[in-house]
Amino acid sequence: MLVAVGCSSDSGGDKKKDTASATASGSSQASASPSLAPAKFKKLPEACQSITPASIDKYVPKAKTKAGEVGKTSDPQSQASCTWNGLDDKGVQGSLYRWLDVDFKRYDSAQGLGTGDALAQKQYDRAVSAAKATADAKNVKATPLSGVGDQATAITFDLKKTDADFKYGVVVVRTANAVVTVDYNGTGYQGADAPQTNEVQDGATVTAKEAVAAVATANNK
Repeated sequence: MLVAVGCSSDSGGDKKKDTASATASGSSQASASPSLAPAKFKKLPEACQSITPASIDKYVPKAKTKAGEVGKTSDPQSQASCTWNGLDDKGVQGSLYRWLDVDFKRYDSAQGLGTGDALAQKQYDRAVSAAKATADAKNVKATPLSGVGDQATAITFDLKKTDADFKYGVVVVRTANAVVTVDYNGTGYQGADAPQTNEVQDGATVTAKEAVAAVATANNK
């Protein structure tokens, strides 16, 4: 009995030592984990209010809904979008169709995933690659843009659909932990010409700058 008690006592002592050692090791590992920088932007703007009415009048004349159509989202502070489209009837000169979409994505810093900026960088790369790889697109050209967010790329291309030749201008911008993608495109019907490449690129660039500014404004309130 004395031997049994002695063995039991020794065993308990080892367990306490092992537990203390494991706890100390866990604490050391936890303290060694680097802390992530907090994300700069905490929310997104109202997508349909991110583009000025003057720009809608200029780039989407005769918009069906000047206030825009809000995109569906389960979390408007992480993802938001808005679309405008309109057909400007020029009578015997034909009709001009224009379509504008602005999309926002925001990322928070998360242990095991990375900083908000790093996660936004991945989305930025994906969005640029997706625009450049648009199915059946022709004359694809990607150009870096300066002075817009932390990094930006403009992509232009031609695309034939619904028996019409469309011109596309896409601008993707990363501003800290948010990514803004603007898609502006158009065509002409009944004899009207499609817009020029520089027209859609300019429209996409101007509205992208407004959308990026809207992100900053929303977080300064």
